Amino acid sequence: MNIDRLLQQSGGSATIPPVDTWQPALSGDIDIRIQADGTWLHEGRPFPRPAIAKLLASLLRRDADGYCLVTPAERWRVTVDDRPLMIVEADFRDDAWWLTTQFEDVVRLDGDHPLSLSMTPDGELAPECAIRFGLAARLHRNVFYRLVEQARVDETAEGHTACLLYSAGHWHPLGQWSDSMPSEAP
Repeated sequence: MNIDRLLQQSGGSATIPPVDTWQPALSGDIDIRIQADGTWLHEGRPFPRPAIAKLLASLLRRDADGYCLVTPAERWRVTVDDRPLMIVEADFRDDAWWLTTQFEDVVRLDGDHPLSLSMTPDGELAPECAIRFGLAARLHRNVFYRLVEQARVDETAEGHTACLLYSAGHWHPLGQWSDSMPSEAP
């Protein structure tokens, strides 16, 4: 995968190519790791130019055999510690929350791009948002707290208490906990 050639071909464009339609065979593994905080590393070091990580993020999708960087001719598997993207901004307009990733993907929080709860590598239940091509993004801590301020607490049918956020006609979970907390010893 020739990064300089890809950068030149993209011309700095933020357009997401149709990686979902490209079906090359798996070329192997490449030494790129995406940390849980959204930092992209190559051979253990952060990319020296943010434009490279942004370009590679536009070529990323999730396949049955893992997260892959895809071009029409190549498909390379990368390591992802948690989720490959991070929501860094949230804005409310037109009765919906609009979420922006660190690479400027913008999605409307709705039925097509819902929040769901999943376990982090640390074993914590945390929200994630579907973005594109099987990719999801975690909420940056600042965004999480901003959304919690606008959420409501409600009981679920399963007997849990949930923190729910309304957007675009849907309620989205930000967190949940069991109502049966262990009692403290006197």
